[in-house]
Amino acid sequence: MHEPDFILFASDATRYGLWGGGLLALSLFASWREHRRRRRRNIDRVGLMPWRDVAALTGFAGLALMAFAAVGWLGGG
Repeated sequence: MHEPDFILFASDATRYGLWGGGLLALSLFASWREHRRRRRRNIDRVGLMPWRDVAALTGFAGLALMAFAAVGWLGGG
């Protein structure tokens, strides 16, 4: 698979930032789905996905990666 040039020649900090942003977007999606699950009309239709846990784990990982990216960008990397 061919990677675009802006990713191929990106610094490690930029790659961390891209992954962190993706994980934060996934965390927002999971938070929205958890909100919808809590407000369901039929109390017996719970669902299978643990959206709260997915949101918490991806949010933590995304923030950690964004912190690493910020350190790299501020350090000139």
